[in-house]
Amino acid sequence: MSDGSSFYITTPIFYVNDVPHIGHAYTEVAADVIARWHRQAGDDTWFLTGTDEHGQKILRTATANGVTPQQWADKLVAEAWEPLLETIDISNDDFIRTTQERHEKNVQRFLQKLYDDGHIYTGDYEGYYCVGCEEYKQLTDLVDGTGEYEGQLVCAIHSKPVELLKERNYFFRMSAFGQRLLDLYESRPEFVQPDSVRNEIIQFVKHGLTDLSISRQTFDWGIKVPWDESHVIYVWFDALLNYITAVGYGEDDAEFARRWPATHIVGKDIARFHAVIWPAMLMAAGLDVPTQVYGHGWLLVGGEKMSKSKLTGIAPEQITDTFGSDAFRYYFLRAITFGQDGSFSWEDLSARYQAELANGFGNLASRVVAMVNRYFDGRIPEAGELIASDQRIRDTEQQVTARADAAIERLAVHEAIGAIWQLVDELNGYITEQEPWALAKQPESALRLATVLHTAVHGVGTLAILLAPVLPKATAKLWAALGREDAVDAQPIRAAHEWEAVGRVTTLEALFPRIEVEAAS
Repeated sequence: MSDGSSFYITTPIFYVNDVPHIGHAYTEVAADVIARWHRQAGDDTWFLTGTDEHGQKILRTATANGVTPQQWADKLVAEAWEPLLETIDISNDDFIRTTQERHEKNVQRFLQKLYDDGHIYTGDYEGYYCVGCEEYKQLTDLVDGTGEYEGQLVCAIHSKPVELLKERNYFFRMSAFGQRLLDLYESRPEFVQPDSVRNEIIQFVKHGLTDLSISRQTFDWGIKVPWDESHVIYVWFDALLNYITAVGYGEDDAEFARRWPATHIVGKDIARFHAVIWPAMLMAAGLDVPTQVYGHGWLLVGGEKMSKSKLTGIAPEQITDTFGSDAFRYYFLRAITFGQDGSFSWEDLSARYQAELANGFGNLASRVVAMVNRYFDGRIPEAGELIASDQRIRDTEQQVTARADAAIERLAVHEAIGAIWQLVDELNGYITEQEPWALAKQPESALRLATVLHTAVHGVGTLAILLAPVLPKATAKLWAALGREDAVDAQPIRAAHEWEAVGRVTTLEALFPRIEVEAAS
């Protein structure tokens, strides 16, 4: 059972220079499943997402569209980013925007503290700047351009030319925190995961940290530096602080103490900001570092990272309009090892939908409910004495509950779903082996039929509880069909196998209706 411990989880706040694609949605769904699991376990859970609305990239995009940066941000948030959360059933507790007063005033408060404590100084900086990343780049981060950019240095992530900038800015003494960061990584190996990202971060810090330019004066779309309003705060320094401004930093000490620190789910390309710059900032302010930074892999389409600029961006509704939000959530977390890169294809999505969701889980649920209706007039029968095959199902329920919970603790969402799916497969095999339709023709086997269907109903109910964080719509329908008037996501997930199968079932429509392959292309 849970002890009610605080569990705070975040996604990155996403740039509003364009509409979301399935890469953004992948991050949202992963964090959402983990948050839903912890809520169902009874933990004091808080799930934050939001939008990053300052910086040069937003200013240029807004100007190109003939509106102010605030108008552009308001439009994108209202028409694209908030609707995304509904499209894929995200259960966030808060949505922060970096243009909100609660954020801006406390970013200034944080920066003023660092300035007063001697962590910030004035200096000159010249370097290659990627507007897409909003980051100064080292030469090792750049590659030679091709095609229209031949002869120019381009960002390895965005494949667009960088700009050579020289500015007189304020700097954060990040170099002073190199050894403390290395000590953190050594004493808490789980702080940065997976191991591939952790190793990269450690090597980066071992090569030596430079101080970080944290202000800009060549444009004015940002939060003003409190002691010098001719400068605005560097967008990443501003954005990272959302994780604490959203939970009371600077104005609600009790809420901040209750929620912080957080687990950050981010793409691996921004892990360096979260695992190096962010903890250094917190150390300077005398605050706890995050619980964990998890840098998941990229979604690849045609072998390339998802990108609107490269025309590989796929809108989430292109999938959900055909397959539904549950299938979207299931596919990306089941088909891709969380923490590694994964390739998306319509063919794989369609095949998994049919084989695993429609034929595997959906058909199982429908058959069990239909047989209880047919053979027991909808009443869930009581079980007689269990034989070995029945007990195996009950044992599997208990085992997969424990294994899935342990996997979620490691943020191995794909492993958790895989563990649960063992019960799907075993229940399907159990029904095939026990042949309840044959038992129903033999009056002397009435008690055995009751035991088989009770066992099957109990297993299906356990699946509904365990899969509620992944498939919220389908499991809610199934739970109601099992005669339950309470909410499936209110059931204690770490004791999923302990629920009682009593009462009457109703009817159950197909959880995952058949979809013709052509419709997915």
